[in-house]
Amino acid sequence: MPSIIGIEEDLQVTSHNDVYPFIDPKVHYDSQTYAGKVVLITGASRGIGLETAIFYARAGASLTLIARKQNTLDESKDAILREQPSAQVLTFPADVRDVKKAEEAVAATVARFGRLDILVTNAAILRPMVAPFATQDPTGWWDVLEVNIRGVYNYIHFGVPELLKTNGQIVVVTSAAAQFRVKYASDYCTSKHALHRLAEFVAIENPSIRIFCVHPGVVKTELNIQAQGSVPAHDTAALPAATILYLTSGKADYLSGRYVAAPWDLGEVERDWKEKIITQNVLINKLAVPQ
Repeated sequence: MPSIIGIEEDLQVTSHNDVYPFIDPKVHYDSQTYAGKVVLITGASRGIGLETAIFYARAGASLTLIARKQNTLDESKDAILREQPSAQVLTFPADVRDVKKAEEAVAATVARFGRLDILVTNAAILRPMVAPFATQDPTGWWDVLEVNIRGVYNYIHFGVPELLKTNGQIVVVTSAAAQFRVKYASDYCTSKHALHRLAEFVAIENPSIRIFCVHPGVVKTELNIQAQGSVPAHDTAALPAATILYLTSGKADYLSGRYVAAPWDLGEVERDWKEKIITQNVLINKLAVPQ
């Protein structure tokens, strides 16, 4: 496993690997919390993106699913409809790096459903962590930033005007790697770190929009498998899906513009850390300086 610097930089709360009572999504399913809400999810054809889509559908939301291939989107839509036959689902094949496609996807969402309430930017890529960046193809290094930063920026750029109309929300699915320094993973870590700063700007410039940077835990997805030597997967995809559902329910707006880890017990975070998080303005990117 590559050496990791900063792994101890974490909030001291109970860590979970699966859904736990404080974020149990059943309350949202029973009350149909998201009825009338429209959610657009990138990277929605598998893994965390698909699981999140299913959770929102169960809670009453209408969905736009973005992924590169129509056939995998069709499979995702079928999976959602098996769980929630009444769900309204729009699929839109697109590479998230394509600016025009991002604009068209948001426009198609509004044309179909009349609004956009929640944007979940989940699409990302990760190269194997096997060698120093200076010995690897520089095009491949930059491709990671293109997908992981530009792919998020594109949907935020076109999503913000619609989200301003609905006092909407954004979830950026990021990674603890945003704060770690992982040997041989400079492209991925840099891209995720940059997303946190972007989220802070979104929050500053659009105070009516709540935005959360969510580390999903270490879930066994194709992305994780591609890492070849990252931290072993031990978290369920349901954990980040339930966390995202909880965050966008309006119960944790104090975490807007900040980093949130799905494994954290958010009940403990609220009880023990909320006041300090707000007064000390932490869980954001800062320069460490001598005290």
